Amino acid sequence: MTPPPPQPPPSGPNPAADSAADPRPGPGPLVVLFGATAGALGQDLGSDETDLILLVWQVVEPRSRQVGTLHKSLVRAEAAALSPQCREASGLSADSLARAEPLDKVLQQFSQLVSGDVALLGGGPYMLCTDGQLLLRQVLHAEASRKNLALPDTFFSFYDLRREFHVQHPSTRPARDLTVATMAQDLGLETDATEDDFGVWEVKTMVAVILHLLDGPSGQLFSKPEVVKQKYETGPCSKADVVDSETVVRARGLPWQSSDQDVARFFTGLNIARGGVALCLNAQGRRNGEALIRFVDSEQRDLALQRHKHHMGVRYIEVYKATGEEFVKIAGGTSLEVARFLSREDQVILRLRGLPFSAGPADVLGFLGPECPVTGGADGLLFVRHPDGRPTGDAFALFACEELAQAALRRHKGTLGKRYIELFRSTAAEVQQVLNRYASSPLLPTLTAPLLPIPFPLAAGTGRDCVRLRGLPYTATIEDILSFLGEAAADIRPHGVHMVLNQQGRPSGDAFIQMTSAERALAAAQRCHKKAMKERYVEVVPCSTEEMSHVLMGGTLGRSGMSPPPCKLPSLLPAARVPAAPTPVAYYPGPATQLYMNYTAYYPSPPVSPTTVGYLTTPPAALASAPTSVLSQPGALVRMQGVPYTAGMKDLLSIFQAYQLAPDDYTSLMPVGDPPRTVLQAPKEWVCL
Repeated sequence: MTPPPPQPPPSGPNPAADSAADPRPGPGPLVVLFGATAGALGQDLGSDETDLILLVWQVVEPRSRQVGTLHKSLVRAEAAALSPQCREASGLSADSLARAEPLDKVLQQFSQLVSGDVALLGGGPYMLCTDGQLLLRQVLHAEASRKNLALPDTFFSFYDLRREFHVQHPSTRPARDLTVATMAQDLGLETDATEDDFGVWEVKTMVAVILHLLDGPSGQLFSKPEVVKQKYETGPCSKADVVDSETVVRARGLPWQSSDQDVARFFTGLNIARGGVALCLNAQGRRNGEALIRFVDSEQRDLALQRHKHHMGVRYIEVYKATGEEFVKIAGGTSLEVARFLSREDQVILRLRGLPFSAGPADVLGFLGPECPVTGGADGLLFVRHPDGRPTGDAFALFACEELAQAALRRHKGTLGKRYIELFRSTAAEVQQVLNRYASSPLLPTLTAPLLPIPFPLAAGTGRDCVRLRGLPYTATIEDILSFLGEAAADIRPHGVHMVLNQQGRPSGDAFIQMTSAERALAAAQRCHKKAMKERYVEVVPCSTEEMSHVLMGGTLGRSGMSPPPCKLPSLLPAARVPAAPTPVAYYPGPATQLYMNYTAYYPSPPVSPTTVGYLTTPPAALASAPTSVLSQPGALVRMQGVPYTAGMKDLLSIFQAYQLAPDDYTSLMPVGDPPRTVLQAPKEWVCL
């Protein structure tokens, strides 16, 4: 049996007169509040996203030590199913909840009844007092946000009875481990075992604990209420900021159109730090459905982790721990221009994408129109540019309020000149990410080198001692392939498994296996062809080492034959300069003095080919000026057209890092002058050997 609370001291015949004659210092009226949901109770209250089903409250006047009437109200839940724990503890049924009032009606009755009780006890502003923070932060605020209900201002500040108890009795146990029963036990309060009404015993016991604490020696009780932020505050973050890793979480699975305000609404009831929502972008500068959120303290972070797999609309959101370094990497910036742009507080940020490169501030302001003015005019616009000053077509704009931002969003896909402009909600962290990405990007795209170099050259040959696997699951690993081949795996050469990756470095579904002989390769193909791997059948066909080399280096292998990889270029050099008996062309880097795993993974080399590369006849002037030591080597000349005037040697070398071009051999790059150009202008064409 649950022990009942002690009865509060009886009130005098004239409480108002007694209070006026002998006033006691203390806080204003307290509304002791208890609630329960249809799901988890206790320390897990609110973690399962179930609706509120019960509210019990009673008003306490600390100065006169008087109490009001105890009230209990059931709340209709949208999902009437009760968990076994709740059904056993409360004794409620789905039928009784179906006849209850909805949450908005119950909150109206709560405000009216509390106001009446407070007036009878002397009046004044009142404050809520709860057992812990879960009821308000994890239940009431979260459910009101899901149902688009506006909570009264009284629900945004409250006293946590556990903390108040810990202030006067710090040596008992941590505040988070306290309960109503343990607090009464530590104070030695006598209880009655006859009270079995769910919620009533808890409220009466909390009232008795409060009255006992008020008679204690501490004068700091009920002086610092807990505050729930009503609005998320935007703000910048610097790369130099130090962020505590115990305050950061990562949210995954967000709708791509979510803004920082949507993320803050998902965590409503919890206090997010100023500028603490950082939406993550992918390599193309678009949102990838993840965000990093920084809270004011570790306690708020722990409450946020309990919202793992809660829903935003129809999507469930995963919440994990993150580090402060990750948050600063995403949200931090070093640009003074960005810092000035984000220094204005309480501004709504919109991102404009697809602007004409010639568009200036006046054009953007004219596009938005006078009905949605930008804060500060031209100073409220931030254009994103490449490192060389060229515009990217992106810009950010500040608006003073939500109404002006909504009016600007109605211009989404409106036209400016001959281009339509996209408008999206944005955040301070997104501004930092976009500016940081363009500030650090090279003038020419950098190609990704192979994942692992080959520890030995592949010998050329036409013997079909290899097998090609097509249609592999994208999640297939080396171990899966070895298990798929079965007994044939014993006939694989050392370092003989080659996974083919696509341009993004992900599995393409193909792999090549080098066998010890052509007979073993044929036997493996006959045994494993169209055998299933993870619910997919895999084609296994014999092939030669030469065919494997072509595919691994970016060539194609089809029914019509082989297409050579772009790195095996036809020699454009004069025949006299080429050695009479050149060594076979090596498609892979030479041996490297390091340890390797028992398999090698490649990108098709090169992963992508720049559109400005053409295999053209080299001008005679370039051949004449080339060093003899370079021309005597087997290879080819490549002429590049359309190179930016500001491109440097390192930018050009980054294109050929997947080819056999020595990074230190800068003599292999020779500028080709154009007669009409002046001497001060950089050439637009280069010849690469």
